[in-house]
Amino acid sequence: MCEKSKNSFDKVLCINYITLLKSIAVGIFAGLSAILFRAVLTKSSDLLHMLLSFGQNHPVFIPIWLIVLLVFALLTTLLLKWEPLISGSGIPQVEGELYGHFEQKWWRVLLAKFLGGLLTIGSGLALGREGPSVQLGAMAGKGISKIGKSGSDENRLLITCGASAGLAAAFNAPLAGVIFAIEELHKRFSLNLLLSSMTSCFSAAFLSRLAFGQQPIFNFQDISIIELKHYWIILILGIVLGLFGKLYQICVPFMQGIYDKIKLSFIKTAIPFVLAGIIGFICPIMLGGGNDIIASISAKTALSSLIILLIARFVFSILSFCSGVPGGIFLPLLTLGAVCGAAVGNVFDMFSLGFKIDNYIMLGMAGYFSAVVRSPITGTLLICEMTGSVENLLPLMLISLIAYVTAGLLKSEPIYDTLLSRMLSRNNKTTAKN
Repeated sequence: MCEKSKNSFDKVLCINYITLLKSIAVGIFAGLSAILFRAVLTKSSDLLHMLLSFGQNHPVFIPIWLIVLLVFALLTTLLLKWEPLISGSGIPQVEGELYGHFEQKWWRVLLAKFLGGLLTIGSGLALGREGPSVQLGAMAGKGISKIGKSGSDENRLLITCGASAGLAAAFNAPLAGVIFAIEELHKRFSLNLLLSSMTSCFSAAFLSRLAFGQQPIFNFQDISIIELKHYWIILILGIVLGLFGKLYQICVPFMQGIYDKIKLSFIKTAIPFVLAGIIGFICPIMLGGGNDIIASISAKTALSSLIILLIARFVFSILSFCSGVPGGIFLPLLTLGAVCGAAVGNVFDMFSLGFKIDNYIMLGMAGYFSAVVRSPITGTLLICEMTGSVENLLPLMLISLIAYVTAGLLKSEPIYDTLLSRMLSRNNKTTAKN
């Protein structure tokens, strides 16, 4: 049913209540997919740390583990050959489908992405579960659409609802999921889109909180309200994050080009697996999406340690993601932003300026996300929900805007647009050869 209007806002006022009911089903399906993905990865992370601890005490186990990782790399390669659209985070594929560039087989992508993400993220590669959760959710939405025999417009809407619900469940951030659907996926507004994504995000987030509790993802204990007199520090930090974001934009396509020169798919896939195996026995905190890194940062962490960690993590993240294996960059980006923010905070602390280290971490995550993804509203609300720091909404808005503008002045394109353009270009070249 639609509310009729004689003015130019007819499309904005259009509400389809049947679609709202379908979006509830999408939210449940997408939420359960993301919840199961998160739960299995949590168990695999615990198992990984047990194995690494055992290997540190029994060096004979190290080559055995490296062989196991090579087997995982082979399985990942086979999954990528079976379903190429599971590569990377999955968000460019979702956007590509919404724009009519791809036609993903929902059940196939759902299964392959789940297994592929489990192999890569569970093995400790510097990848996040949030991007895959978005693609899993999108395919859940497409599945409901196919079952309900939806038309093309409703199909795109339900895919969007599923993607936003996947993000909401992964981050326990329903509001960010809604804004992500509008700002990043559709890049336009309609009341039907808003209400449908709200419904699906609520359903998914409700199930997520039933499964994992209502605590925010990052439960910082030392966040304070940033005083207005310190906002000049936010300006400087935002500029630094914008510059750092541009560096990421330069390095990703550069490293992808290097990987493209490797003709054997297995070798390309094996590189980050072997790297994760070596790093795991030397510095296990470096593995995974980055939760452990963020949790380990304190006011006592030395500036030199933060700089080394930032460089090492940046390189590991780039090498992991650019290989094309299944896995996202959401949490790795937040981790890089957190370390960068803490490093800048450490410098200001030398002169007894600024605020508490957790505030710098929080601002760093929001700013770096906005600089790279180029979605400042999503970045602001995402970190607000992930930290539970509503009182710092204004500083989060400011850091997101400054980092966004700085990256924009440097002609930094949204990372997912860049990745989608590259995928389409490669597909066109392949088609031309055939």
